[in-house]
Formats: sequence, C-alpha cells, structure tokens
Amino acid sequence: MIIDVHCHAWPDAIAERALGPRVPQLPRVGDGKISSLPGVLERAGVDRGVLLGIADTAKYVDGVNRFVARSRGGPLYGFGTVHPDLPVEDNLASLRRNGIPGVKLHSLFQGFAYDDPRVWELLEAFGSDIAVIAHVGRGGDAESNERATPRMVRDIVRRFPDLRLVACHFGGYHRLEEAEEELLGEDVHLETSWPPTMAELAPERVRAIVDRHGADRIVFGSDWPMADPGREIAAVRGLGYDEQTTAGILGGNFARLMGWDLGAPTPGPLVAEEAPRG
Repeated sequence: MIIDVHCHAWPDAIAERALGPRVPQLPRVGDGKISSLPGVLERAGVDRGVLLGIADTAKYVDGVNRFVARSRGGPLYGFGTVHPDLPVEDNLASLRRNGIPGVKLHSLFQGFAYDDPRVWELLEAFGSDIAVIAHVGRGGDAESNERATPRMVRDIVRRFPDLRLVACHFGGYHRLEEAEEELLGEDVHLETSWPPTMAELAPERVRAIVDRHGADRIVFGSDWPMADPGREIAAVRGLGYDEQTTAGILGGNFARLMGWDLGAPTPGPLVAEEAPRG
C-alpha cells in the first residue's frame, strides 16, 4: 500500500488562480485540479493520497474544510485547515463538522510563525486527536522563510509530546543542515518531498538522515503538483532499502501513525457546497 501524504488540489474552476502565485519559482508538473489528482495517483501506482487543504486567511477555513470533506473518497483521504486568526473552538468545530482527522499548516501561505502563541494554543487543543502535517523550511521571501524553522518544530515536539506531527521536506526545505541538527532523533515523522524532486538530494545523504532518525518515522510525500509522485516513488526505491523498510516509508509508517485500517474504504464525501478560494 503506497500512501502519498502530500497532495495539493483545488476546485477545477479556481485551481489556476489558487496555484499560480504560490510558488512561482518552481516548475509545476500538474494543473492542481481536484479532477486530475485521482488519475495522477493511479498512474503513479499510489493507492491513497492525502489531499491537504490550506486556508490563506481565517474566513476561508470552513469553506476549505467543506471542500476537503466532499472531495475525499476513492483514493483520497483528506486533511483540512485551521488558522490562528480564528478562535480555537471555531477551528475545532469546523474540523468536527467535516469529520477531518488532521490539518496542514503552511507558514508561507498562511502568514503565521510556528512559535506564535496562538498556534501553540491550537496544538494544545489538538492533543493526540488531530494530526498535523507542516511545511518546514524555505520557499518564500526572507521574512516568511523564518516562520517555520527546524528549531521551531523541535520546540513544538518537545512541548507537545502527544501531538502526531509530520514535518515536510525532511524537516527543513533547503535548511537540511539545520534539520539534521535539530530534528533527527526527535519524536516527529519526517516526510520525503523535495520539489522539484527528491532525486536532487544525494542518496547517501538521504540514507544517512533516514538511518539516524529511524526509517520507521519516515513517510512518503510528493507535493503534487510541484513534483511527480511516480518519480518520487522511484527515488525512494532508489535508496536501496529492503522491501519491508521501503514499504514502511511508502505507506505503512503513515498508516500506523494515523491508526488507519487500509482494508476499509476511504470515507466518502459529506457535503456538496462549493469551496471558496482560500
């Protein structure tokens, strides 16, 4: 079972507008449309993909969560969104209404830092119930690049030991030295995406990271549409681990973290409202 834990998509009508200004420095391999994502996953041999919703501002939180809820089903699981400009209880209520088990935090697009006390209030409220997949590292201007550093993630891990946390990009996109120093050995799962491809990283360095951190706490993500899932799966296989270790990275580790029964059907859509742009 292969699970891609890092997929982005938007309603077809707004995908180009939503995606266009986000990461102009990176080439795209896909159109970011929700109608395209299932086919992309199937062609790559991915059994399940985690659709990650992101609300740039607080007013879009519930709309994005409704979109995630109605889009899941078939190959798609759904992680929703929160925003610290919204009261904690309002964020939690939106997740509950939409049956969402986890959220994506993206400091670059949502405009907050991971050491913001309001973010910590949310994380405390999540406990072990709501899982978190978080962007870590660079990807924007100098100011926004300091909103999600490996050290901030380390501090979160130590402050909230019950939190189920996945740190994207091996814990530090283009901050790998810091991630190696601050996060390896901490109780956090590290995710493999490295747009435009993990293959840009030397395999021996990736293996050193995996070996030091523990292969059972590494999970696979592509970051579609910024990277191709099939190519990223090949890069993981190219690390040369045995079949059991590779299977864990490609899906088993994340399923275990989430407590998912992979034999059960993916939850279907709950609502049919149109999602706003956020």
